[in-house]
Amino acid sequence: MIQVGDKIPAVTLMEYSEVEGNGCSIGPNPVDTTKASAGKTIALFALPGAFTPTCSAKHVPGYVEQYEALKAAGVDEVWCVSVNDAFVMGAWARDQNTGTKVRMLADGSADFAKATGLTLDLTARGMGLRSNRYSMLIEDGVVKTLNVEGPGKFEVSDAATLLAQARS
Repeated sequence: MIQVGDKIPAVTLMEYSEVEGNGCSIGPNPVDTTKASAGKTIALFALPGAFTPTCSAKHVPGYVEQYEALKAAGVDEVWCVSVNDAFVMGAWARDQNTGTKVRMLADGSADFAKATGLTLDLTARGMGLRSNRYSMLIEDGVVKTLNVEGPGKFEVSDAATLLAQARS
């Protein structure tokens, strides 16, 4: 499992773009985690899947609400990573009204989840390999804090916890 002090996995995630610009076409665009995190402080939270009740009711809205406070604490970007395709993540971003506050990044093949060692096997429920629910503060590609949820919990991967860690 990934630890504090480790580099984040060097994988390509996908991000759905609604607007063409800055070299991004409309539709899914690749995001190289190494390049995208270089020289930045990232508040990353990972979820098992889009449109799930807790994630849609608490997780994503909490990060949208805390966005300005996270920025004031030195966070450059907020990333939501989930084992879905870029089209689903784009639809979820619209549903959650994330705008430019939260980058909704698709880990369609669970490459990021597998590389972190933070997978959740939901094949018995017909959902395949997913990501555990967790959050981390990343500085220049290196994990500074890591908060992994226990099964069925929502206690440490929320925006308030990560905000407190960013402030310290």
